[in-house]
Amino acid sequence: MRYKALLFDLDGTLTASGEGITKSVQYALQKMGKGALGEHLEALEVFVGPPLLSQFMVYAGFSEEEAKEAVKYYRERYTVTGIFENRPYEGIAELLGKLQAKGYLLAVASSKPDSMVKIVLEHFHLDGYFQVMQGSDIARPKMTKAQVIEAVLGELGLENTREEAVMIGDRFYDVCGAREAGLSCIGVTYGYGNRKELQQEGALEIAETVEELGRILEV
Repeated sequence: MRYKALLFDLDGTLTASGEGITKSVQYALQKMGKGALGEHLEALEVFVGPPLLSQFMVYAGFSEEEAKEAVKYYRERYTVTGIFENRPYEGIAELLGKLQAKGYLLAVASSKPDSMVKIVLEHFHLDGYFQVMQGSDIARPKMTKAQVIEAVLGELGLENTREEAVMIGDRFYDVCGAREAGLSCIGVTYGYGNRKELQQEGALEIAETVEELGRILEV
């Protein structure tokens, strides 16, 4: 076993959450008078993974205050409907079971608000596989992926032995956040990122499928 702990991203790595996220972004853009920017849901998949505040600023050209308002509209829809427009990837539960049986410490490190991370994992009965389930602090809208990872390492007691942990995620934000926290990252392309962005950020290895991820992790 090369690692002691495996830190998983949530959206695009454990669950296919794109429908709920993109439709909630579309709703927020309409509320903000920018409906034309949300006509094509596929284009809004860039919102799956990164912190919402910064992504609204980048995508729609919003000021920070406008982006905060957009996030509020997003959550109006997402917390009621969008959060459940979601499903675990085929084979994920089985993979987590094998990893748990092999003795890995399993954790979730997500930029999604902490309460929503737990709701999703509990709804799909995935919570039992994880020692730590950590999302971002809703009171800290600028919280980075690296800061979430740091919080997970603290919970696992691996701050001083972080070489024993690896991040697993589908976007370059995951690779970048892992690097900033001193971790390597295994990328997956069955989510919402692509091989090019993962390679450019320096992903250690890349899995095209859940099955391939299992082979990389030697289960």
